[in-house]
Amino acid sequence: MGRPNWIIWLLCVLGCECLPVADVVWPNHGKIQSPDFPQPYGPDLLERWDLRVADGYQIQLTFTHMDIEPTQDCSYDALVLLSDDKKLLGKFCGQEDSPDGNHPGNQPILSPGNKMSLVFQTDDTNSEPHKGFSAHYQAMDIDECALLDPDSEPLCSQICHNTLGSYLCSCHHGFELRPDQHTCMASCVGGVFSELMGHLSSPGFPDASLRKLDCRYLISVEPGFTVTLNFTSTFHIESDEGEEGSSCLYHWLEVTVQDQQPVRLCGDQSPGLMITNSNNVTLDFHTDSEGVSDGWSLHYSTERVSCPSPGSLTHGRVTPAFNQYLYKDYIHIRCDQGYKLMMYGREIDSSVIRCQSNGQWHLPLPECQIIDCGKPEELLNGGIKYLSGSDYQHRSVIQYHCNEPYYNLVGGVKVSFTCTADRKWRDNNDVPVVPVCLPVCGKPTARAGQAGRILGGKLALPDTFPWQVLLNVNGRGGGIMIGDRWVMTAAHNLVHNGIQVDKDQVRGGHIDVNELINRAAASVASLHVHPGYDNPNHINYDNDIALIRLQNRITFNSSIMPICLPPDGATYVDGVMGLVSGFGVSQKDGTSILSNKLMFFSPPVVNQQTCIRSLAGESQRLTDNMICAGMPDGKSDACQGDSGSALAISQGDIYTAAGIVSWGIDCNTRGKYGVYTRVVNYLDWIKKTMNDNDI
Repeated sequence: MGRPNWIIWLLCVLGCECLPVADVVWPNHGKIQSPDFPQPYGPDLLERWDLRVADGYQIQLTFTHMDIEPTQDCSYDALVLLSDDKKLLGKFCGQEDSPDGNHPGNQPILSPGNKMSLVFQTDDTNSEPHKGFSAHYQAMDIDECALLDPDSEPLCSQICHNTLGSYLCSCHHGFELRPDQHTCMASCVGGVFSELMGHLSSPGFPDASLRKLDCRYLISVEPGFTVTLNFTSTFHIESDEGEEGSSCLYHWLEVTVQDQQPVRLCGDQSPGLMITNSNNVTLDFHTDSEGVSDGWSLHYSTERVSCPSPGSLTHGRVTPAFNQYLYKDYIHIRCDQGYKLMMYGREIDSSVIRCQSNGQWHLPLPECQIIDCGKPEELLNGGIKYLSGSDYQHRSVIQYHCNEPYYNLVGGVKVSFTCTADRKWRDNNDVPVVPVCLPVCGKPTARAGQAGRILGGKLALPDTFPWQVLLNVNGRGGGIMIGDRWVMTAAHNLVHNGIQVDKDQVRGGHIDVNELINRAAASVASLHVHPGYDNPNHINYDNDIALIRLQNRITFNSSIMPICLPPDGATYVDGVMGLVSGFGVSQKDGTSILSNKLMFFSPPVVNQQTCIRSLAGESQRLTDNMICAGMPDGKSDACQGDSGSALAISQGDIYTAAGIVSWGIDCNTRGKYGVYTRVVNYLDWIKKTMNDNDI
């Protein structure tokens, strides 16, 4: 088959469009490739692509690959690009580096309009395989304003604006667009300028202004700004020269500011800078039907209204610190550490004050007042004194103290507290916790000497046994104050015939029974008998210990104070002297009677084996939970009514409860000793019971 006649082929394509269309696409971008690309294309091909994008756009075609049989003038195989009016845009073949053919290169091909056609044709044979071509196309906006034919009428008489797919016309200041949307006519009424800066001029400036003009320009910016006019040096408005000088009778520019007299301008001298101090300025430009005025132009700018200096703040600061404060400026008010913001008599968290459009601050400047921490928390069984400052104010220093000698601070060190900026009383370690006053134990304010047996023993002096408590549960008994709401006693005082009593009467703070009876008994909250106590037959006094929890805490004084519990592992040397007090049986004129006065005696501790031998033949037994004390002649002994009282032994200047009066073989019997519950063996139970129930 011979080579095709290109002339006939093109006539058919361009005139008759007699060949089938291979592909028609209308999107604004896409991809076009030769048949079977990237495989070699076949012989006798005639393919056509008609591209179209939206009106106002051009088609930009970019080749990414081209391999078409190269020949001189692309006579055999070729890709032809046509515009929408069938003009030839290009005829391509060959490869990028081939000496023959016509390769488009890397430069995009742009259609004149919004249509483009591609025609790909091959002959019947190829000396070697060729892959064909691949290209991308996209819609590109036409800049109608830039593509004007110099010999044709302009699209717009004054200003042309390119838009996507089209264009818009507009006019210079002083002119407006006619209904045809292309040409302009003079108009200078109704213009409002609200931007914070701008440019104004007479119609057609700097050319001579039109006659018979009445133009009005209104500069109106937001309140809080003032307008300044700055006229350019080129200024000419016709003036009338008379005997009294120049006057603006026929042409003028009148500047009007609210609450001020209008200023009428004319002549050829520029007014220069005009500060209006207003946010609204009206300019009226008038010319009559005669005369010539070249016109005027100006730039206007704005400045923010200023507010007066807020002043200084005692014990505070104002930020930021400016020489001048302007509209929309903010100032932050902060007080120095230890001071609070106050406004209208109430405290505020923060203060931000704004400069308003009227040149005034929207709020007054607040005050900084010194903070206070409030009245310090009361110290139970203690007090407070001021070391410095007053009225609980910032940096005031107080010191807590306990009611001595009955209470001591934990650690024994007096603690000072300072009113800090966070309105808390804090100690030197920055801890806000109020200290605690602990009762002083085992230190009576008066000392008792040694004395004989309670049976006819010595009367106790006031305040010598402040831990002594009188119990009244089916008879008289004793108790030992060991805490501000805890009394220790013998279990058998609270259990009768194997049954625990349901109430008790506890009185203390005096050495006279009659005086105590006349006082209200302390309310009892609960009774706690040791779980190991089991003595229904009054024979087994092992674990003869109990605790009484009071409803309310006792405030200690010289008449009522606790005794100390013995230290862990405490032991007692034989013969060491103790003190035992009680309201039990005493003798008068050879007769045993219950004493109405507190009596005491001083028994020595007895060796455990000696005490065991003294009980030979008796039904009761001595256990390791018991301790004995007394004289072998039996003349120093406790008796009925003393049970539950303390066997106090001093360690230095402190008395501890070494034992609890528990039992004995009769009273005042030779060769017999008083038996006491050994308290040190029950320390764990005592502490646990108190901790579990001290709520």
